[in-house]
Amino acid sequence: MSYSCTGRGSSQDPPTVKKAAGDNPGRDTGGTGSGSPQNTAAMKVKKGCNATDAGVPVTTEEDLLGGTGVTPEDVLGLQKITQNYLCSPDENIFNIDFTRFRIRDMESATVLFEITKPPAADKAGEKRNVDPNAGRFVRYQFTPAFLRLRQVGATVEFTVGDMPIENFRMIERHYFREKLLKSFDFEFGFCMPSSKNTCEHIYEFPPLSEDIIREMVLHPYETQSDSFYFVDNKLVMHNKADYSYNGGT
Repeated sequence: MSYSCTGRGSSQDPPTVKKAAGDNPGRDTGGTGSGSPQNTAAMKVKKGCNATDAGVPVTTEEDLLGGTGVTPEDVLGLQKITQNYLCSPDENIFNIDFTRFRIRDMESATVLFEITKPPAADKAGEKRNVDPNAGRFVRYQFTPAFLRLRQVGATVEFTVGDMPIENFRMIERHYFREKLLKSFDFEFGFCMPSSKNTCEHIYEFPPLSEDIIREMVLHPYETQSDSFYFVDNKLVMHNKADYSYNGGT
């Protein structure tokens, strides 16, 4: 599943990353189901910014698949949704695992979507044939009213492995058909080793024309997104999603 967040700003903002607002550095000690210690970070509320393609060289998926590594500048140069994943699950050497995701309308505080990853139920020593890309894609279904929301909060909970993460960055690019609608770029901040982290990012959506809204409603799942996660400017995770806005019609 793609537990992706976006930032706050207009779609014409320059491609820079603002500092987090309202960070709470306090942490307490929790525990995992196995009894091993785990640090639990306090809830963070962050404001990111939107990224544009201004001054970024155009890149193609084929170029990136044939290269030796993918950088933030590479994905900012993409002009359409990718057809493949640009990194393998094995590149997530930090064991980043997204466990809960919630979307809410900031004006009414209405929860629009919420999902929690179920705990692993495998028996000790049991082997299963698992799709290596399982959990990297999610399909959303919203009503047409979602396209008229101006501000949405996305709360994400994730755990990390036994290595600290200094520079954890996410770039998320949304397309309708092959047209870029918006591109968000922001940082999660420092993550302690063996920690559980929760933060809320604020989406501030640019207004869409009535013609675009109508087309997006009439053509479900042709609105898609790529979520790219970087540690120290190296791509370690790539998740994908698509969206329908005809729910309730």
